[in-house]
Amino acid sequence: MPDFWDDNEHAQKVIADMNAIKSVIEDFTEMFSEYENLDLMMQLVEEEQEDTLIPEITSGTLALVKKLEGYELQLLLSQPYDKLNAILELHPGAGGTESQDWAEMLLRMYRRWAEKRGYGVEVLDYLPGDEAGVKSVTLLIKGYNAYGYLKAEKGVHRLVRISPFDSSGRRHTSFVSCDVVPEIDDDVEIDIRTEDLKIDVYRASGAGGQHINTTDSAVRITHLPSGFVVTCQAERSQIKNREKAMKMLRSKLYEKKIEEQRQHLNDIRGEQQEIGWGSQIRSYVFHPYNMVKDHRTLAESGNTGAVMDGEIDFLIDAFLRREMNFEAASE
Repeated sequence: MPDFWDDNEHAQKVIADMNAIKSVIEDFTEMFSEYENLDLMMQLVEEEQEDTLIPEITSGTLALVKKLEGYELQLLLSQPYDKLNAILELHPGAGGTESQDWAEMLLRMYRRWAEKRGYGVEVLDYLPGDEAGVKSVTLLIKGYNAYGYLKAEKGVHRLVRISPFDSSGRRHTSFVSCDVVPEIDDDVEIDIRTEDLKIDVYRASGAGGQHINTTDSAVRITHLPSGFVVTCQAERSQIKNREKAMKMLRSKLYEKKIEEQRQHLNDIRGEQQEIGWGSQIRSYVFHPYNMVKDHRTLAESGNTGAVMDGEIDFLIDAFLRREMNFEAASE
């Protein structure tokens, strides 16, 4: 057996990818079977006048169309890094406890979304807020096409609500930035010079680090040329935290490289990027009415509770289809 299979992490990734591809095939087979059943019922209606089957045909057709739309979107995630795991970071804006609480609400939303999809979630870094919420958090979301879907979430998320931390019951607006990069495989070459790195170690704390805060196991790496800072305190071992932090840094540098290439192409085409880094992409309004609206696609919902419970696929779907249409129009 090749040495490759001795690497448990690589073996697990290959198995996960194979299972994901198997699932794609199984989904197609299931949908084709449903189509054949619907077609057979239609024949019975036409030939035997079985009108009682019409409601079942109608509901079955609508359900199949919805499945086909999701299946189509899954197949369209064809960029080389779409299938990879996603590294998602949340950083509250100005506003102290209010914005930190908003960050924790978004953290819960993304964890619930990942759970619904069967994705794994690992907390790489967590810095709790002073009174409530989080000052910053980094998640590794593991699953086939995790980055392909979550790249739709990159940008600033805005919350409008009556603050539970304001005794006067006033309305507050809070902002949290969400950054998403793919977890880059080790076989992708990214040149990182040792002299460009500033490495600090410190005592882990907070969620994920409460059981390992007796040693300086947490690692912070600063990439001086780019200014990128990555931290990891998920493991007991300083060495393992350093390895994960380096992987996060490589992912950020790779995403920066891809973004520069996109910008270069846009400059050549004379296009103006509609969405820049750190731009507001979505508003979540809890008062004076309930509404979640994506400003890029105009997709919206009045069911804020469901959205905050992880039901964000319709928002992701609208963004990815918008990107697909842009790409088709530029060809």
